[in-house]
Amino acid sequence: MDIPASKYDKLLEILAETDGAVIAFSGGVDSTLLLHAAKEALGEKTIAASIATPYVPQWEQREAKEFTRKISVKHVVVEMDFPAELRMNPPDHCYTCKKILFGKLLEEAQRQGLEHVFEGTNIDDLSDYRPGIKALRELGIRSPFVEAELTKQEIRDLSQRFDLPTWNKPSFACLLSRMPVGIEVTNEALQQVEKAEFFIMGIGFPAVRVRHHGDVARIEVPADRLQEFIEANKVHGINNKLKEFGYRHVSLDLGGYKMGSLNKK
Repeated sequence: MDIPASKYDKLLEILAETDGAVIAFSGGVDSTLLLHAAKEALGEKTIAASIATPYVPQWEQREAKEFTRKISVKHVVVEMDFPAELRMNPPDHCYTCKKILFGKLLEEAQRQGLEHVFEGTNIDDLSDYRPGIKALRELGIRSPFVEAELTKQEIRDLSQRFDLPTWNKPSFACLLSRMPVGIEVTNEALQQVEKAEFFIMGIGFPAVRVRHHGDVARIEVPADRLQEFIEANKVHGINNKLKEFGYRHVSLDLGGYKMGSLNKK
Protein backbone atom coordinates (compact mmCIF):
# COMPACT_ATOMS: atom_id res chain seq x y z
CA MET A 1 0.00 0.00 0.00
CA ASP A 2 1.59 3.25 -1.14
CA ILE A 3 0.22 5.70 1.41
CA PRO A 4 2.58 8.43 2.64
CA ALA A 5 3.03 7.87 6.38
CA SER A 6 2.86 11.64 6.74
CA LYS A 7 -0.84 11.61 5.81
CA TYR A 8 -1.88 9.30 8.61
CA ASP A 9 0.52 11.07 10.98
CA LYS A 10 -1.07 14.36 9.98
CA LEU A 11 -4.51 12.90 10.73
CA LEU A 12 -3.39 11.87 14.20
CA GLU A 13 -1.89 15.33 14.80
CA ILE A 14 -5.17 17.02 13.83
CA LEU A 15 -7.11 14.84 16.23
CA ALA A 16 -4.54 15.08 19.04
CA GLU A 17 -4.65 18.89 18.96
CA THR A 18 -8.08 18.74 20.60
CA ASP A 19 -8.95 17.92 24.17
CA GLY A 20 -11.34 15.19 23.06
CA ALA A 21 -13.95 15.03 20.32
CA VAL A 22 -17.25 13.58 19.21
CA ILE A 23 -16.91 11.45 16.08
CA ALA A 24 -19.98 11.28 13.84
CA PHE A 25 -20.14 7.52 13.47
CA SER A 26 -22.31 5.67 10.95
CA GLY A 27 -20.29 2.46 10.78
CA GLY A 28 -19.24 3.09 7.18
CA VAL A 29 -15.75 3.01 5.67
CA ASP A 30 -14.83 6.60 6.42
CA SER A 31 -16.27 7.02 9.90
CA THR A 32 -14.82 3.68 11.03
CA LEU A 33 -11.26 4.66 10.13
CA LEU A 34 -11.82 8.10 11.66
CA LEU A 35 -12.99 6.54 14.91
CA HIS A 36 -10.03 4.14 14.90
CA ALA A 37 -7.62 7.07 14.46
CA ALA A 38 -9.40 9.16 17.09
CA LYS A 39 -9.05 6.38 19.64
CA GLU A 40 -5.34 6.14 18.84
CA ALA A 41 -4.86 9.89 19.17
CA LEU A 42 -7.27 10.69 22.01
CA GLY A 43 -7.89 7.46 23.86
CA GLU A 44 -10.78 7.74 26.33
CA LYS A 45 -11.45 11.31 25.21
CA THR A 46 -13.08 9.86 22.09
CA ILE A 47 -16.87 9.58 21.89
CA ALA A 48 -18.65 7.96 18.96
CA ALA A 49 -22.08 9.43 18.27
CA SER A 50 -24.66 7.89 15.95
CA ILE A 51 -28.09 9.10 14.90
CA ALA A 52 -31.04 6.71 15.11
CA THR A 53 -33.80 7.85 12.78
CA PRO A 54 -36.28 6.04 10.46
CA TYR A 55 -34.16 6.60 7.35
CA VAL A 56 -31.03 4.99 8.86
CA PRO A 57 -31.32 1.18 8.51
CA GLN A 58 -31.48 -0.93 11.64
CA TRP A 59 -28.68 -3.21 10.37
CA GLU A 60 -26.35 -0.22 10.04
CA GLN A 61 -27.17 0.91 13.58
CA ARG A 62 -26.44 -2.61 14.87
CA GLU A 63 -23.07 -2.72 13.11
CA ALA A 64 -22.12 0.66 14.59
CA LYS A 65 -22.92 -0.55 18.11
CA GLU A 66 -21.01 -3.78 17.61
CA PHE A 67 -17.85 -2.01 16.40
CA THR A 68 -17.74 0.53 19.23
CA ARG A 69 -18.22 -2.26 21.73
CA LYS A 70 -15.42 -4.26 20.09
CA ILE A 71 -12.88 -1.42 20.34
CA SER A 72 -14.16 -0.19 23.74
CA VAL A 73 -15.13 3.33 22.70
CA LYS A 74 -17.95 5.19 24.40
CA HIS A 75 -20.94 5.21 22.04
CA VAL A 76 -23.85 7.62 22.27
CA VAL A 77 -26.96 6.99 20.16
CA VAL A 78 -29.01 10.12 19.54
CA GLU A 79 -32.64 9.18 18.90
CA MET A 80 -34.43 11.43 16.43
CA ASP A 81 -37.92 11.39 14.91
CA PHE A 82 -38.38 11.89 11.18
CA PRO A 83 -37.92 15.66 10.69
CA ALA A 84 -41.00 17.29 9.17
CA GLU A 85 -38.73 19.30 6.84
CA LEU A 86 -37.70 16.06 5.11
CA ARG A 87 -41.07 14.35 4.72
CA MET A 88 -41.53 15.58 1.13
CA ASN A 89 -37.91 14.69 0.28
CA PRO A 90 -36.94 18.15 -1.02
CA PRO A 91 -34.14 18.51 -3.60
CA ASP A 92 -31.86 19.89 -0.88
CA HIS A 93 -32.65 17.10 1.59
CA CYS A 94 -28.95 16.32 2.12
CA TYR A 95 -28.27 19.91 3.16
CA THR A 96 -31.33 20.05 5.43
CA CYS A 97 -30.60 16.62 6.91
CA LYS A 98 -26.97 17.41 7.71
CA LYS A 99 -27.98 20.73 9.27
CA ILE A 100 -30.41 18.97 11.59
CA LEU A 101 -28.33 15.90 12.38
CA PHE A 102 -25.07 17.69 13.05
CA GLY A 103 -26.90 20.29 15.07
CA LYS A 104 -27.91 17.38 17.31
CA LEU A 105 -24.32 16.16 17.47
CA LEU A 106 -23.08 19.62 18.45
CA GLU A 107 -25.61 19.60 21.27
CA GLU A 108 -24.33 16.19 22.33
CA ALA A 109 -20.74 17.46 22.28
CA GLN A 110 -21.76 20.32 24.57
CA ARG A 111 -23.39 17.85 26.96
CA GLN A 112 -20.16 15.87 27.01
CA GLY A 113 -18.09 19.00 27.62
CA LEU A 114 -16.34 18.74 24.24
CA GLU A 115 -15.71 21.46 21.70
CA HIS A 116 -15.22 19.51 18.47
CA VAL A 117 -17.35 17.29 16.24
CA PHE A 118 -15.44 15.47 13.49
CA GLU A 119 -16.87 13.68 10.45
CA GLY A 120 -15.56 11.56 7.59
CA THR A 121 -15.73 13.61 4.37
CA ASN A 122 -12.62 12.92 2.25
CA ILE A 123 -11.05 14.98 -0.51
CA ASP A 124 -12.66 12.90 -3.28
CA ASP A 125 -16.07 13.92 -1.92
CA LEU A 126 -15.29 17.55 -2.68
CA SER A 127 -15.49 16.88 -6.44
CA ASP A 128 -18.88 15.16 -6.14
CA TYR A 129 -22.33 16.71 -5.70
CA ARG A 130 -22.51 16.86 -1.89
CA PRO A 131 -24.86 19.64 -0.71
CA GLY A 132 -24.50 18.37 2.84
CA ILE A 133 -20.91 19.62 2.95
CA LYS A 134 -22.20 23.21 2.87
CA ALA A 135 -24.22 22.53 6.03
CA LEU A 136 -21.16 21.05 7.75
CA ARG A 137 -19.11 24.14 7.00
CA GLU A 138 -21.86 26.44 8.25
CA LEU A 139 -21.98 24.54 11.54
CA GLY A 140 -18.22 24.49 11.99
CA ILE A 141 -17.93 20.70 11.75
CA ARG A 142 -14.39 19.60 10.94
CA SER A 143 -13.41 17.01 8.33
CA PRO A 144 -9.98 15.65 9.31
CA PHE A 145 -9.60 13.53 6.17
CA VAL A 146 -9.89 16.68 4.06
CA GLU A 147 -7.39 18.48 6.27
CA ALA A 148 -4.98 15.53 5.95
CA GLU A 149 -5.71 15.26 2.19
CA LEU A 150 -6.75 11.60 2.35
CA THR A 151 -8.53 10.07 -0.64
CA LYS A 152 -11.19 7.37 -0.51
CA GLN A 153 -8.78 4.72 -1.77
CA GLU A 154 -6.19 5.70 0.83
CA ILE A 155 -8.87 5.40 3.52
CA ARG A 156 -9.68 1.89 2.29
CA ASP A 157 -5.99 0.97 2.15
CA LEU A 158 -5.40 2.24 5.68
CA SER A 159 -8.50 0.40 6.88
CA GLN A 160 -7.14 -2.83 5.43
CA ARG A 161 -3.75 -2.17 7.03
CA PHE A 162 -5.43 -1.81 10.42
CA ASP A 163 -7.63 -4.85 9.80
CA LEU A 164 -10.85 -2.87 10.06
CA PRO A 165 -13.95 -4.83 8.96
CA THR A 166 -15.11 -2.02 6.68
CA TRP A 167 -12.07 -1.78 4.39
CA ASN A 168 -13.97 -3.29 1.44
CA LYS A 169 -17.50 -2.32 2.49
CA PRO A 170 -19.51 -0.71 -0.35
CA SER A 171 -20.41 2.94 0.00
CA PHE A 172 -23.81 3.53 1.49
CA ALA A 173 -26.23 6.43 1.77
CA CYS A 174 -29.32 7.04 3.87
CA LEU A 175 -32.62 5.57 2.70
CA LEU A 176 -33.95 8.95 1.58
CA SER A 177 -31.71 8.56 -1.47
CA ARG A 178 -33.95 5.68 -2.59
CA MET A 179 -37.02 7.92 -2.79
CA PRO A 180 -37.99 10.26 -5.65
CA VAL A 181 -37.51 13.93 -4.85
CA GLY A 182 -40.70 15.82 -4.01
CA ILE A 183 -42.72 12.72 -3.08
CA GLU A 184 -43.92 12.22 0.50
CA VAL A 185 -41.77 9.67 2.32
CA THR A 186 -43.55 7.34 4.72
CA ASN A 187 -42.02 5.15 7.40
CA GLU A 188 -43.64 2.17 5.67
CA ALA A 189 -41.85 2.94 2.41
CA LEU A 190 -38.51 3.23 4.22
CA GLN A 191 -39.12 -0.13 5.89
CA GLN A 192 -39.93 -1.72 2.53
CA VAL A 193 -36.66 -0.52 1.06
CA GLU A 194 -34.68 -1.55 4.12
CA LYS A 195 -36.12 -5.09 4.08
CA ALA A 196 -35.56 -5.44 0.33
CA GLU A 197 -31.95 -4.26 0.42
CA PHE A 198 -31.11 -6.31 3.50
CA PHE A 199 -32.43 -9.44 1.77
CA ILE A 200 -30.51 -8.75 -1.45
CA MET A 201 -27.29 -7.97 0.44
CA GLY A 202 -27.74 -11.25 2.32
CA ILE A 203 -27.69 -13.30 -0.89
CA GLY A 204 -24.40 -11.82 -2.07
CA PHE A 205 -25.04 -8.37 -3.56
CA PRO A 206 -23.66 -5.88 -1.00
CA ALA A 207 -23.63 -2.97 -3.46
CA VAL A 208 -27.37 -2.63 -4.12
CA ARG A 209 -29.92 0.14 -4.28
CA VAL A 210 -33.66 -0.49 -4.28
CA ARG A 211 -35.23 2.67 -5.71
CA HIS A 212 -38.77 3.10 -4.44
CA HIS A 213 -41.39 4.15 -7.02
CA GLY A 214 -44.63 3.57 -5.15
CA ASP A 215 -45.58 -0.06 -5.76
CA VAL A 216 -42.56 -0.56 -8.06
CA ALA A 217 -39.09 -1.56 -6.80
CA ARG A 218 -36.33 -0.64 -9.27
CA ILE A 219 -33.20 -2.56 -8.35
CA GLU A 220 -29.72 -1.30 -9.14
CA VAL A 221 -26.68 -3.57 -8.85
CA PRO A 222 -23.26 -3.11 -10.52
CA ALA A 223 -23.57 -3.42 -14.29
CA ASP A 224 -21.10 -6.31 -14.43
CA ARG A 225 -23.34 -8.38 -12.10
CA LEU A 226 -26.67 -8.01 -13.94
CA GLN A 227 -26.66 -11.53 -15.39
CA GLU A 228 -25.56 -12.96 -12.06
CA PHE A 229 -28.48 -11.16 -10.40
CA ILE A 230 -30.95 -12.62 -12.89
CA GLU A 231 -29.62 -16.09 -12.11
CA ALA A 232 -29.83 -15.35 -8.38
CA ASN A 233 -33.52 -14.58 -8.78
CA LYS A 234 -34.08 -18.17 -9.97
CA VAL A 235 -32.34 -19.55 -6.89
CA HIS A 236 -33.49 -17.10 -4.20
CA GLY A 237 -36.84 -15.88 -5.53
CA ILE A 238 -35.97 -12.19 -5.34
CA ASN A 239 -39.07 -11.18 -7.30
CA ASN A 240 -41.44 -13.05 -4.98
CA LYS A 241 -39.61 -11.96 -1.83
CA LEU A 242 -39.88 -8.27 -2.64
CA LYS A 243 -43.56 -8.74 -3.40
CA GLU A 244 -43.91 -10.18 0.09
CA PHE A 245 -42.51 -6.88 1.33
CA GLY A 246 -45.35 -5.00 -0.40
CA TYR A 247 -44.19 -4.26 -3.95
CA ARG A 248 -46.50 -5.13 -6.84
CA HIS A 249 -43.79 -4.94 -9.50
CA VAL A 250 -40.06 -5.66 -9.28
CA SER A 251 -37.69 -4.43 -11.99
CA LEU A 252 -33.95 -4.60 -12.62
CA ASP A 253 -32.32 -1.43 -13.96
CA LEU A 254 -30.29 -2.52 -16.98
CA GLY A 255 -28.07 0.53 -16.64
CA GLY A 256 -26.67 -0.81 -13.38
CA TYR A 257 -26.01 1.07 -10.16
CA LYS A 258 -25.70 4.84 -10.53
CA MET A 259 -24.92 7.06 -7.55
CA GLY A 260 -27.71 9.56 -6.92
CA SER A 261 -29.87 8.31 -9.78
CA LEU A 262 -32.98 9.89 -8.22
CA ASN A 263 -31.44 13.32 -7.75
CA LYS A 264 -33.10 16.17 -9.59
CA LYS A 265 -30.75 17.35 -12.28
